[in-house]
Amino acid sequence: MYKWLIGLVLLVFTATAQAAVNVVATTPAMGMLAETVGGDAVSVRVLAPADRDAHYLQARPSMMAALRGADLVVAVGAELEVGWLPAAIRGANNPSIFPGRTGYFEAAAQVDLIGVGGPADRALGDVHPAGNPHVNMDPVRMAEVAHALAERLIRFDSANAEQFRANAEAFERKVEERLPAWRERVADVPGVVFFHEDADYLAKRLDVPVLGYVEPLPGIPPTARHLRDLVRDLEGREGVVIRATFHQERGPRFVAEQLDWPVYALPLDPEVGASADDYLDLMGQWVDAMAGKL
Repeated sequence: MYKWLIGLVLLVFTATAQAAVNVVATTPAMGMLAETVGGDAVSVRVLAPADRDAHYLQARPSMMAALRGADLVVAVGAELEVGWLPAAIRGANNPSIFPGRTGYFEAAAQVDLIGVGGPADRALGDVHPAGNPHVNMDPVRMAEVAHALAERLIRFDSANAEQFRANAEAFERKVEERLPAWRERVADVPGVVFFHEDADYLAKRLDVPVLGYVEPLPGIPPTARHLRDLVRDLEGREGVVIRATFHQERGPRFVAEQLDWPVYALPLDPEVGASADDYLDLMGQWVDAMAGKL
């Protein structure tokens, strides 16, 4: 009798564990969104740590192993992961997560992108003709993605449809609650120089002028000539310089020192396992940095 009960408990536990949708997210921000929308009905594994540039990872056996058992891949898209995710998916030998299948989801495909239609010429740097892929830096677009992700999860687990949709709604409300204070924080700020075009979405959302970039072209390291030209063009103006933590420090520091501006370094993604509030707190830090008050 005792053994029979133990067996029954194990059977129920196994069935419950198997009920969770197995999600593999490419970045911590995408992992946050999957966990926020999916709740207890999903298990999420993240491939890229927060301190790495998701442009330049390499497909690894550990990624392929994670993808081999995935029901759903949640990627940023717009070619952000083009250098490694396609190879990792091929190596995983899991056709259900190939692009175009129900098991493949791109955030960038769910929203309007900025920077669409540029030339597909690598001589012009790390260009993205499909549009700027850094949609995770716009919480409003992330809320749109949350709703689309809820509908995708329903294809795997229709029993939790109501909960997925409610979770997406709750995330959108959290974003809307923070927007007024963020807009007030950066009202009339003079502008910002970014290292890369990664925070353009947030600046555009909050009407913060982008005065330039430390990179001469996307993905191209700054040259001495470009930095001197940037300083000359901005002399006499006010602003701040902001880089992602994985970007080199020297170029941004030079520009900031020459212009006597503050310079900040911030992560683009929250830590793996972050909550929606953690993600929005990070966006709040970017807002404070753009205001020069971090």
